[in-house]
Amino acid sequence: MSKVFDGSHGNHESYGKAATQNSQTSHDSQGLILPPRGDYQTLLSYQKSEVIYQITYRFCERFLKKGDRTVDQMVQAARSGKQNIVEGSKAATTSKEMEIKLTNVARASLEELLEDYRDYLRVRDLPVWDKQSREAAFARKLGTTSPLSFEVFRDLIKTRPSEVVANIAICLIHQANYLLDQQLKALEKGFLKDGGLRERMTRARLQAREQQRKCRGKV
Repeated sequence: MSKVFDGSHGNHESYGKAATQNSQTSHDSQGLILPPRGDYQTLLSYQKSEVIYQITYRFCERFLKKGDRTVDQMVQAARSGKQNIVEGSKAATTSKEMEIKLTNVARASLEELLEDYRDYLRVRDLPVWDKQSREAAFARKLGTTSPLSFEVFRDLIKTRPSEVVANIAICLIHQANYLLDQQLKALEKGFLKDGGLRERMTRARLQAREQQRKCRGKV
């Protein structure tokens, strides 16, 4: 394996708390029919998925032949991961069910992309980095940069061989998937607690009627 990185061990499990520091916290106000929507750009899962898309686009340009069906599959999977996080955040105002559905689609798309990168390495007899390796640890550490952008990885993606670029992408996809798993848990918990738009409308009507009843009682 090429020794192209040097750095200390990074643990992606520490990102769990950060994953909940996202737009979901704004969805649970019981007094609002249409609660304010959070900014998807602050979601760590979105930031990572955007970097993954940028890396994948350049990976396909550098290392895959034009006309190879894998190019379209990988780029579309990377784009789907990113775009469904955006669409899920936008849908959150009116439908938690749709937000959960789209976030699940994003998670599935990144899982598909992960397998594409693994396949690329396997069929060429190139190694997939062990998660305990120094290379993987350093790539994960770069992935903790906040705010995260493609600029953190630009030089590596431009200059390193396909084996390294693919493994960097794999490390980032693992991180993004972990964050999306935590995000989905928080969304599902919130839905079970507060329901969706219909439940919020029902609560709002009941609260309005109760307020009217109290006002009449004071007259």
